[in-house]
Amino acid sequence: MEIRNVESSDYYVISPLINEWWGGRQMSDMLPKLFFDHFNNTSFIAEKDGQIIGFLIGFLSQSHTDAAYIHFVGVNPDYRKNHVGKQLYNEFFNVVKESDRKVVRAVTSPVNKVSIAYHTNMGFEILNGDKEVDGVPVYSDYDGPNQDRVLFVKRID
Repeated sequence: MEIRNVESSDYYVISPLINEWWGGRQMSDMLPKLFFDHFNNTSFIAEKDGQIIGFLIGFLSQSHTDAAYIHFVGVNPDYRKNHVGKQLYNEFFNVVKESDRKVVRAVTSPVNKVSIAYHTNMGFEILNGDKEVDGVPVYSDYDGPNQDRVLFVKRID
């Protein structure tokens, strides 16, 4: 497996795969092409035999100079449990460290139990929200009406 930076053209390969990789959930609208055009240095592709098997889209916060943000991560279901996600996260963490950032933030939906478990296993803390869903703290209406979200933070040493 090879890890490389995202290129603008990767959008056209990844976008059609997103809903499939998320088991039919309509997620592709959450990752517009602008992320592939403007965050190349902090976003990564995992490839095996020339095929994209995973990606991480992240960026350094412009508003919070000590923080970075992971916007979207996906791994082909056939390659889960092969540490593809972990390698992508570690590549991002390396950029965060090199940029002298101390905090990485991420957000997920409370229905995405796999994402919640993955982030906590990677050392992310769940921030206390204003309510709980299935025992998990969430922020009500974080992404709009009825769009509650779980917020994560990880300190980088």
